[in-house]
Amino acid sequence: MFVAQRIDFNERSRNFGQYLLDCGALSATQLLAAYGELARADCSLCDVLVAQQVLDDAQAQRHHADWLDLDYLDAADLIPDPTLLNRFDPRLCLKHAAMPLHMKNGRILIVTSRYGTTGIRDLGFDEDSDGIEWGLAQEQAIQARLADHFRPSLTTAAATRVLAAESCRNWGRYPRLRIALMILVLAPLILLTVQTPARIFAALAVWTCFTLLITATMKMASFLALLTQAPQTPQILPEHPVKRPKVSILVPLFKESEVAHVLVNRLQRLSYPKSLLDVVLILEENDLMTKHALAGSDLPGWMRVVTVPDGRPRTKPRAMNYALDFCRGDIIGIFDAEDAPDPDQIDRVADRFANAPDDVVCLQGVLDYYNSRQNWLARCFTIEYATWFRVLMPGMARLGFAIPLGGTTLFFRRDALERLGGWDAHNVTEDADLGFRLARHGYRTEMSETTTREEANCHLLPWVKQRSRWLKGYMVTYLVHMRNPVTLLRQLGVWKFLGFQLHFITALSQFLLAPLLWSLWLLVVGLPHPLTVFIAPDLLRATSYAFFTVEICSFVYAIRAVSGPEHRHLWPWIPTVHLYFPLGVFAAYKALFELVFQPFYWDKTKHGLSLPPGASQPEPESAGVDRSDIGQGILLKAGGERL
Repeated sequence: MFVAQRIDFNERSRNFGQYLLDCGALSATQLLAAYGELARADCSLCDVLVAQQVLDDAQAQRHHADWLDLDYLDAADLIPDPTLLNRFDPRLCLKHAAMPLHMKNGRILIVTSRYGTTGIRDLGFDEDSDGIEWGLAQEQAIQARLADHFRPSLTTAAATRVLAAESCRNWGRYPRLRIALMILVLAPLILLTVQTPARIFAALAVWTCFTLLITATMKMASFLALLTQAPQTPQILPEHPVKRPKVSILVPLFKESEVAHVLVNRLQRLSYPKSLLDVVLILEENDLMTKHALAGSDLPGWMRVVTVPDGRPRTKPRAMNYALDFCRGDIIGIFDAEDAPDPDQIDRVADRFANAPDDVVCLQGVLDYYNSRQNWLARCFTIEYATWFRVLMPGMARLGFAIPLGGTTLFFRRDALERLGGWDAHNVTEDADLGFRLARHGYRTEMSETTTREEANCHLLPWVKQRSRWLKGYMVTYLVHMRNPVTLLRQLGVWKFLGFQLHFITALSQFLLAPLLWSLWLLVVGLPHPLTVFIAPDLLRATSYAFFTVEICSFVYAIRAVSGPEHRHLWPWIPTVHLYFPLGVFAAYKALFELVFQPFYWDKTKHGLSLPPGASQPEPESAGVDRSDIGQGILLKAGGERL
């Protein structure tokens, strides 16, 4: 956890700055500009100068080594003694960008890029500091050498950071058992359906209506909680200015081209000091397409590439687990390649974490879409997400329920994320799983009033594939956390446990059994219904009217969600959302099939389908939003990866 510090000009930085000025490495104007940023930034003068492109990293480290009278080592000189290096924890060495090389004059020589902020105890080594000698080297050179030396253990750790009891990774060992269990469940149900189809139909219909009632109640409660929320008072700034923390942003990339210029342009707009930004572009080792796209790019000093060794499963959470140890920040954020965040997003996040209670370890931003005018599917997708992120999820959080997270615009306190083991590398909705794991361990998630715009899935087949992955992940997440219901109840408490049950059971039931609900429209329009044999017509008719009322309420929530000026063009399309959700039924049965036969199959979402450059662009949907690169679709190749 980062700690706020009062502003002071560190004498060491002043002396080093004067040294750089005296040797002609920079001008007085450049030094004053660097001091101005350093006054509010929890970083070194080297970090500021590299971020401001006054010096590159190699020049900064060389000058720093000369001023400190320490050795500077090039990448070729970083040849460690394996016996000595194996005594250290590789994850701590990566985190602090420090590596023991060998014994020199009876003392351990450790090279680092963060001299003065890293000590021997930070590396988990209980040794007298008098027995240490220090040298300087570039961070990426140190981490690359560590990654190469510890490749097997780091590759394994990326897939197994989460405790086995809280992960689904062992499911892949028993495919026959999964199939046998499926047969045991489905065989009696099929037999009963053949023998008494009307009764089974009636039982399922009753269950579907019950879950619809529960869902409607939760949505109404969330909506009312949002409406009755007291206006937020303006945030009171600290009496004394504080130094802002370092923030690392993970950007997982896979099979992507033309990403560098779009991504850099969007992230360049962030107003947070670049010396405190650490954008980590995560590549898969065998992803030659994205490597080639980035090879010719001149990335700024605050952006770098981390390559994940090939392994299984080849998933986004595994890649983020691997890259987590390479991060510099006290706050860890996640963006997708096509994201366009609000310019002040990181400022808001850092300010909130500085003032939030210690148990608030995650901030979830709002997801929105910049291609909502493209076609009907994109419009409905935007309405759905606006309702979820702007109405239902904030309401659920206000009611005290644990909430599933979205996969992007997420920010964590690093220490808490590391204690939980990061992400489950085998869960295809690692975000939803992590949201409930945070709650199980006593942590809280807050919604943040900041927005990230990305590309709405606007083609049918990619939409179904994406939704099936999400639903499969929901099924997996529910089964993982319900391994031991008693433990889950004790960790969450009665209220959150109840919310967990209601959220997952009703969501999955509504998708899988939706056709039974659709049949109630027969009664609304005056046609006969098969359930009239078992249920009194008046009661059945009242149920159909209740079903109709639920639909009207859903329209009200959607209207509230898209009531802002940037979304009002979606109002006429809200009634058509009723024709949009049935697409999820196909996705749900695809997910159910994959749960049994391909539980870890990652059906990658295909992006880059929004309006291409030169096409007729929509009017800007939000004042102050630079849309110059919107429509410059990031070309992603479709395809999934499996174990």
